[in-house]
Amino acid sequence: MAEIAGDEAPTPPPPPPISGEASRDPHTSTPASTGSNKPPLRTTKPGVKRLILTASVLLSFLVGLPFLLKSTEIHRSPLPSDAITALAHRLHSTPPSFPCSLHAVFLRSVPDRSDASLSRRLEQSISAQLQLLPATSTAGNVSVSVTVELAGGCSSSSSSSVGSDWQCGTVTSADLVIGDEVFDELLHSALGSGRGDGSRVYTVVVVETGDAEGMRVVVGKHRHAWVVGKADEVKAVTVIGKVFAKYFMNGGIEEGEAGIGKGEFMPVGSDGNVVLSFSLLNADPSDWVYDWDFEKIGERMLNPVVEALRPIAEINIESQVLYHTPKSSYSYFDDKLGGNVLSMGDIPFFVNSNEWHLDTSISATGRSKILQFVVYIPSARECPLYLQLPDGGLSKTNAFISPMWGGVLIWNPPDCSLDSKTHGTRKKMSSQELMETLEIFIGQLRQLFGLKPSYLSQDMDVPTKFVVSEKGFTEWELDLLYRHHAHSNLLSCLTTLESLSTLVRSLPRMIVMDEIGRQVELSLEAANLAQGNATLGISDSSAVYATRARALAEDAFFHPSIMSISYASVEHYFAIYMPFFAPVSLHVLLAAIKELKRYKAERAKYFAFLASQATSS
Repeated sequence: MAEIAGDEAPTPPPPPPISGEASRDPHTSTPASTGSNKPPLRTTKPGVKRLILTASVLLSFLVGLPFLLKSTEIHRSPLPSDAITALAHRLHSTPPSFPCSLHAVFLRSVPDRSDASLSRRLEQSISAQLQLLPATSTAGNVSVSVTVELAGGCSSSSSSSVGSDWQCGTVTSADLVIGDEVFDELLHSALGSGRGDGSRVYTVVVVETGDAEGMRVVVGKHRHAWVVGKADEVKAVTVIGKVFAKYFMNGGIEEGEAGIGKGEFMPVGSDGNVVLSFSLLNADPSDWVYDWDFEKIGERMLNPVVEALRPIAEINIESQVLYHTPKSSYSYFDDKLGGNVLSMGDIPFFVNSNEWHLDTSISATGRSKILQFVVYIPSARECPLYLQLPDGGLSKTNAFISPMWGGVLIWNPPDCSLDSKTHGTRKKMSSQELMETLEIFIGQLRQLFGLKPSYLSQDMDVPTKFVVSEKGFTEWELDLLYRHHAHSNLLSCLTTLESLSTLVRSLPRMIVMDEIGRQVELSLEAANLAQGNATLGISDSSAVYATRARALAEDAFFHPSIMSISYASVEHYFAIYMPFFAPVSLHVLLAAIKELKRYKAERAKYFAFLASQATSS
């Protein structure tokens, strides 16, 4: 078996193929020569079964793609963006303003010797006076009318639109002796119900009396005031303009004072609900325990207030009695006063949030606002407790307010003293004490809404008296609240709707339920009604619709379907589904491309075979 290099025997040829085996593709022919580089020819037409099968798989993926996109589609109810833009344009170009009327009535006991154009001349003088006085931002056009009642009858200015409401002869100077409160109701009956279109008419009656010393002004609890005394036309016109502009339009708030229309917020929840929570706090029950009959007396006094404020807020009332509620601030004993004194600088630390469990309301839901009104009964060792003002004097009410939170009244029991021997006894506030306490709370509520707790007679150049309403708010004060509340809520509604529209546009994958779209439409409808009523001067109806518009806009913006889902971008959407579908789709696509190339190659071989057959023949 020796192998010698160079004498190696030649490699034997391969054995012939076994019978029945094919040494090559049966559909291809042998090349013409051994050294040819041409591909083998195909003698039969290539089939399309493999191509159709591969294409059907690819087609199934393409057909299923729309179903995949539809199944992962985000439902987006269309928002009326054009309507929101139109509302914004109207509110910015023409802010909500409420037109009203001023009706001046001059009661003269003797015939006037001037010409017949007296009422027109007075109307022009009053109109000129109003142009010189500052007006509120919510006041619209003011139409002025004048009625002069003489001994022989009445004469009205030619442009008067409300002078016909005055009933001549119903009120005379002799009626002044019945008292201001009764005279106020007499004027109310003489003036009628105002204009039929719902706009507000404010009346100032000038009653000339020859025996009166000087002048005095009385502002009633309705929409009128009267001036009593002997004065010339210039003085009377000046007083009429000041009463209308200062009180009826601005609520007695001077320039630079904090109050309604001066940047203060309304203490009303965004859903239009307010909870008035009244709490009686016994600082140390071991000294004494006081209770109150709030359900009978308190609710009876507060129900008129609730009804008066209903156009701007839905108010619920709650009460509770708490024990072991010491204050957080410190007081010091004053020998001159014979009691403990709490300075104004310690008021921010008076409320003890750790011990005063006030937020136990069951009526406050959603975005409702809770206003706390607290009666604090000090312990025996710090009783009596007085509140000292910055000027060194003592507070007459012994109470203070905290804006947007509520108010606190420090109530010293009648038998309060360091040597009291009634420790541990249970007592109840008398009806008179509870009524006086609630009157202070109503004054604090007025302050929280931006009004003055009371008006001073020195606010004008002449002595001024104000008739108090049993509702806590006079009609002209309620008109002021309605106007500012409607104005504020309309702007707040617009801001919320614009924010929602911007949010929806910035998040393409954000779900917008049909309920959200419906709430936006209802909010826009209510806002348009509020603006329409404001144009007509119907302040109470405008406030109702403005409150509804804001509440619906807030409900749409804070809808649970918006807050509970985290929205991702389109890139994140593809990043989620690509790992599932990309590998399979890529293989199917590559297989289809490969099969298409193979089919084209086989078809080229077949065409080449046909061409060679045609040439050889």
